[in-house]
Amino acid sequence: MSSCLPLMVTTRSMNGEECSSTSSRKSGGDNKTEFNPDGSIRALPDLDRRIAVYRRYYNGKGALFVQLNANDAYNGVADYVARKYGDFVCVEIKWGQGAKPINGEGLIRDLDYARFMKSRSYCLRPDPEDPAVQEAFRAGRVKHFTRYTGLTYPALSTPEEVLAEVAAKAEQLRANGAARLALKTGAFGMPDLALAIRVASELDFELLTIDGSGGGTGMSPNDMLDNWGVPSVLLHAKAHDYAFLRAAAGKKVVDLAVGGGLAKPSQAFKALALGAPYVKAVCMSRSFMIPAFLGCNIEGALHPERRERVHGAWSALPKTVLDIGDTPETIFAGYHALKERLGADEMAHIPYGAIAMWTMCDRLGAGLQHHMAGARKFGVEHIDRTDICAANRETAQETGIPFITEQDDELARRIVLG
Repeated sequence: MSSCLPLMVTTRSMNGEECSSTSSRKSGGDNKTEFNPDGSIRALPDLDRRIAVYRRYYNGKGALFVQLNANDAYNGVADYVARKYGDFVCVEIKWGQGAKPINGEGLIRDLDYARFMKSRSYCLRPDPEDPAVQEAFRAGRVKHFTRYTGLTYPALSTPEEVLAEVAAKAEQLRANGAARLALKTGAFGMPDLALAIRVASELDFELLTIDGSGGGTGMSPNDMLDNWGVPSVLLHAKAHDYAFLRAAAGKKVVDLAVGGGLAKPSQAFKALALGAPYVKAVCMSRSFMIPAFLGCNIEGALHPERRERVHGAWSALPKTVLDIGDTPETIFAGYHALKERLGADEMAHIPYGAIAMWTMCDRLGAGLQHHMAGARKFGVEHIDRTDICAANRETAQETGIPFITEQDDELARRIVLG
């Protein structure tokens, strides 16, 4: 849902570096992976580090989801995560990555790492194993390698076959220790959306995440990122319809999470209302990456000795930041609340990117509370479809949300007649 989403909140008086060799080292892409003699994974140091950091600050609320793409499943990452962390994390199987069917791409600027990624079943262009390409890279004529994730294209013809295939994988993960499973799908067509809801519901998954067009972290080519797939508002409306259809038939409906270009509190409110009562969470990615990168730039400018480590792009703070402050305490509105929560000693170890993300969370929370107060809804679970209306008739037709002058029109007519 973009910022010009044609849904309006109803006020009611009643009731590190672009996919580089560092940031790409996640799951099966960790080139420090340790293997057992039989080829299975013994340790994933970078993933282990990330989970350890999360646990360090975990307060018992929320959950950690570990996403698994096609290459991760092929390389045994899913089984490793289930065995080691199955009682803590939720293992999320992905149908498509970056909300696109091609799975995603990224740049690698290190020859050895590019060769490692090819050995882990990823597709690299140009080929890092080609001697001529290696010579060109060392000479500076080849600047980087483009890494492509493997495509998922099941040779299955019926929903029952897909259900059986996913059920077999889910059984394997659960047998290895995964207590909770989730599914993530992208901006695909209506049959794919319906199948995802059915599969996640019948297999007792924890959550189904539906990412509409406009979503994704930017790992797809820009033209595809901007133009491929079903727009979020339409996809989310159909997800509600299909979930309602299952519920009306007495069938279980998995909890839903929706995403796709969402960044503002008003958009989170609209997404929760449009999908109520089935949508339980709103997903945001790029909207949190922006403050994270901004925090890295600020840290690099204030501490040049950290610039390379945090991938800071600034040598000095720009005027737009200096107008706010020149220390983390004065720049970040959420600094003092975070310090109070963690303590001064721990605060010294928190990257500025994390502080910026915390500040973004605080902003979103406050903004969502504003909209909830306007709708007189004092708990997120009370947000429903009556809290929004359609700003044009096409949106009303596609979503089933009443047009702005038609909402409560019958009540208004009774009131005017006394």
